Amino acid sequence: MVKTSSKKPRGTAPIDPMPARVDPCLATLVDKPPKGPDWAYEVKWDGYRLAVHIEPGRVRVLTRGGYDWTERFPTIVDDARPLAVKTAILDGEAVVLDDEGRSDFGMLQRALGRLPSAVEAGAIVFYAFDLLYLDGRDLRRLPLRERRRLLEPLVAGREGAVRLSEEVQADGDEFFRVACAHGLEGIIAKHIDKPYRSGRGEWWQKITCKRRDSFVIVGFEPSTAPGHLGRLLLGARKNGQLVYVGGCGTGWSNELSRELRKLLEGMVTKSPAVALKRKNAVFTEPLLVAEVEYRAWTEDRKLRHASFKGIRPRENDPAVYRVES
Repeated sequence: MVKTSSKKPRGTAPIDPMPARVDPCLATLVDKPPKGPDWAYEVKWDGYRLAVHIEPGRVRVLTRGGYDWTERFPTIVDDARPLAVKTAILDGEAVVLDDEGRSDFGMLQRALGRLPSAVEAGAIVFYAFDLLYLDGRDLRRLPLRERRRLLEPLVAGREGAVRLSEEVQADGDEFFRVACAHGLEGIIAKHIDKPYRSGRGEWWQKITCKRRDSFVIVGFEPSTAPGHLGRLLLGARKNGQLVYVGGCGTGWSNELSRELRKLLEGMVTKSPAVALKRKNAVFTEPLLVAEVEYRAWTEDRKLRHASFKGIRPRENDPAVYRVES
């Protein structure tokens, strides 16, 4: 009988199983960019966080909450197929760019077909900023600088639907100032020596030119103009329930005002999701989430100078703003 060795040949790297899904690493909101050579900076994209899974024979596109949205991003799928990999997981953001090259969440919403739009789905671009898995290797244990070193040759210089989110080695304060001056949402700072860790932590930090969060739409107030939206009524999470945190009455065009009003009228309920009594309020089922930009909170925990930026289905509660008890 011939004996066989159980030892692996020298130089053969162990094969890591490809994760079916990876919970994303999330950035913590801070007031100022961190300083030092251990930090790199990127533009904060205004879109949908996605993971693109390239597998033998197929490409899958998963949302931050784990939903399979492959069919909603056909151009990203088509452009990911010819990448020079057998298997990979790209972490990044799907966006639509305006005429100034800035990501516009409202345009993305329209391209995805939630509301009528002249923006085509082909306008959606996926900016990859991390590589979590590559050809049998789980890269999450590697420091960011190593993951970026492997990512850049795959997508750098591409002009299609899959592109590289450029990393900037610069003074954080100056980069933030320039980003705000150009009308961007803000910047992301990442520690180049840290591994990839799911969940929110200090190794990724976001600095926004204005605050922006997700709130559940719990109702609306009609406009004095027939068929138009006057004000959205918003809720946040607190102790497992929704609480009213104010509303917003700006951020939409006349056309979008009518479209939103019609959409919400199809969700009217007699059972409010929040404890609120307002004379002109029309309450809706808490099925939609509004992306809202605002400057601050009032002393009674209401949004100050809130402006509507986009709308999406209520997929997962952790994405909805939570009010501290």
